[in-house]
Amino acid sequence: MANHKSAIKRIRANETKRVLNRYQAKTVRNAIRDLRENHDKASAEGMLPKVTSMLDKLVKKNVIHKNKAANLKSELTKKVTSL
Repeated sequence: MANHKSAIKRIRANETKRVLNRYQAKTVRNAIRDLRENHDKASAEGMLPKVTSMLDKLVKKNVIHKNKAANLKSELTKKVTSL
């Protein structure tokens, strides 16, 4: 258990950030799933920039690695263009 006020505050702040990061990561995973299941080219093209933006925001906050985001964006772009 933490013995200093600052350590106790860090524990609280870290837990808050962890919950928020998990929520945002799960939201992006759901958006990716919806995009993969979409078979309508027009709506998929509309969803792609939003999902790409969400991935970029996760990279900026160090929730996911930049290479993972690049691989996901590449895969999703190829899927949308092939529809």
